[in-house]
Amino acid sequence: MSYIEFHDVVKRFGDNTVLDHISFGIEKGDLVTLLGPSGCGKSTLLRCLSGLEQVSEGSILLDGADITDVPASKRNIGMVFQQYSLFPNMNVEQNIAFGLKMQKVPQDVIDRKVREAIDMVELTGKEKAYPANLSGGQQQRAALARSIVTEPAVLLLDEPLSAIDAKLRRSLQARIREIQQELNLTTIFVTHDQDEAMVMSDVIQLFHAGRIEQAGTPVEVYTKPVSEFAASFIGSYNQLARDEFQAMTGASVPAGHVVAVRPETIAITADSPADVAGCHVVRGTVAGSTPRGNVLRYTVRVGAVTLRVDALFRSFHMFEPGQDVYLAIPEHDCLFIPAGALRDAA
Repeated sequence: MSYIEFHDVVKRFGDNTVLDHISFGIEKGDLVTLLGPSGCGKSTLLRCLSGLEQVSEGSILLDGADITDVPASKRNIGMVFQQYSLFPNMNVEQNIAFGLKMQKVPQDVIDRKVREAIDMVELTGKEKAYPANLSGGQQQRAALARSIVTEPAVLLLDEPLSAIDAKLRRSLQARIREIQQELNLTTIFVTHDQDEAMVMSDVIQLFHAGRIEQAGTPVEVYTKPVSEFAASFIGSYNQLARDEFQAMTGASVPAGHVVAVRPETIAITADSPADVAGCHVVRGTVAGSTPRGNVLRYTVRVGAVTLRVDALFRSFHMFEPGQDVYLAIPEHDCLFIPAGALRDAA
């Protein structure tokens, strides 16, 4: 039995079904990310687990106990929201201590736990500061400390870093993960950012239209998408129709399938590569390029097909628009995926 279990959970708002028969388990001590686009149901599931929303059907178990109808205040679940929700009239120490005071914990224990929490989130020196005098990252760390200081059975993080700049966001991702592992704290993290999910997670649950599209480790979900939606949402796969791929490469594709290829698996060269064993080699023309950090993403036209190709960004060796190039596509990186209704959602 898993530490948290969702059994056939349905949530409706009027005629709108937001969660459509969700069932999966979460192991104790894992950080599980609910990943998906806006409106897919991931935050709603978090709110159902916390008790802020009641399920329409199904049940939720925590450590073997059915908590489906247990009030939110009795579930021992900590939650950090995107908006932080710190009390503006309380300083950092007072905000962090609030939950412990509500639990009527002795003052000496409160003082010790608050000090430990402040050290853990690296806010030493900001104990007497009020939220209005804190940066966004400091407010987020204070909110995290307030949630973990009560030693919850589960920590829920609902897109807590979406309003923070990229550099600080990466730092906080690493710190949250460190704290979660130090405390062996079962954590559910909600995001629509695939890169964040890859960095943070033990397990990713990929949501789409109120259902779980795919579940697995970050590597499994990234390298083995099970549907066109999964391939489009994680990894920015090139997706080619059966006839497109067959015309481009001459290879056969099973009926009823599309072909998905990750941009970083395709090699791009000015001259025809000498060693092409196990690769489809095609000739194309560079249509353009876009810098993406340390990666340069080329768009290359191969007949009627346009492919995205990622290469390390080397300013001394770049291909120009209009330049003819060769692409080597490893056969083992060409994934056959059952054809569906969605393509090129990336």
